[in-house]
Amino acid sequence: MDTEIDFGKTVLDYAIHREGFPPALLVRLKPYGVGIVGQRILDLGTGTGTLARQLAQVGAEVTGMDISEPLLKQARALDIKAKVFVDYKLGKAEDIPLQNETQDVIIAGQCWHWFNPEQAGSECFRVLRNGGTMVICHFDWLPLPGNVVEATENLILKHNSKWNMSGGSGIYPRWLEDLAKSGFVGIETFSFDLEIPYTHERWYGRIRASAGVSASLNKESVHKFDEEHQELLVKNFPQEPLLIPHRVWAVIARKSRSYK
Repeated sequence: MDTEIDFGKTVLDYAIHREGFPPALLVRLKPYGVGIVGQRILDLGTGTGTLARQLAQVGAEVTGMDISEPLLKQARALDIKAKVFVDYKLGKAEDIPLQNETQDVIIAGQCWHWFNPEQAGSECFRVLRNGGTMVICHFDWLPLPGNVVEATENLILKHNSKWNMSGGSGIYPRWLEDLAKSGFVGIETFSFDLEIPYTHERWYGRIRASAGVSASLNKESVHKFDEEHQELLVKNFPQEPLLIPHRVWAVIARKSRSYK
């Protein structure tokens, strides 16, 4: 098993099966002044640009940043199909390649846990304009007793004992502390649950594109996992579509206008 997480290894499954946040997220964020025409937004850990594209489609001027060039290549190709433009940059959240106080919003979707929170928080504070908005958001499947998510997570752990992201609730209270320590104020959160329909084929692909499978296992191990995962679903969860419970959670904070 490989020990380093590299989503570039799963770029094709990532592009096809990780569709990103539901449109309802932007609806919920709009009252906070996020997703406005002409707004300058930095999307950290953009991956294949799923969230960046949504923001560009509502008229924002979006910069997407990621450490993986293969993912950014896919993002650019998907943008062409969607007829939107996002300015993609290779870079780390701990060393953002943008000037001070140039962004109205910074959003980190499904990625804050990969960052050094002190360094990333400091960089976000630097790059945001006074009065700007910081958003950290997640879109997580929910393992419940006896459901397909719980069974799938148990199978991932069987094949990858070092995976430490099972059993999540989709709620991240530590991020509130991270933002407060970085100087952000006016911290608020919201969450909502929904069921996402998956065919078996899409669920196989979605799980292969996760940190615990293709991003960290070698090809032979991924193949063994995928075979056993297919057997599991055929035997224990034959119905289609699978209705996978998910939780959207977000924390919103401000860089105070009074900051000097």
